[in-house]
Amino acid sequence: MSGPYDDIIHLSHPTSVRHPRMPISDRAAIFSPFAALTGHAAAIQETARLTDQRMELDEDTRAMMDLKQQILADRIAERPEVSVVWFRPDEKKDGGQYVTTVGQLKKVDDIARILQLADGTTISLDEIVDLQCDLFQGLL
Repeated sequence: MSGPYDDIIHLSHPTSVRHPRMPISDRAAIFSPFAALTGHAAAIQETARLTDQRMELDEDTRAMMDLKQQILADRIAERPEVSVVWFRPDEKKDGGQYVTTVGQLKKVDDIARILQLADGTTISLDEIVDLQCDLFQGLL
């Protein structure tokens, strides 16, 4: 073998007496990519987040919902336990998600179009897709 580096090819790697060797875990950080696009990962994650589209209720279902809401308004003094399936619109993008909330009914306001539970949860009557309550058993 004859070449320009024959004299140093078999020598040991030089080490500094003043500067200790960097640990391998710290060396890896040197080669990791930097965040050149701040917020890019968050934007991709937000775009990938799934949302549901709002269902439009047919006339019969809407009439049944109105009847159930009226029954609840008439018997509000009993503070019935209700299970409400409703659409919560997403604050950042089109669509939202369907949520089921269970609680004790406090108020049904036809003017403001809200249903309020004892724990303070307020649900728009227009967003409700299903109502369940023991009061409906013998009436519907």
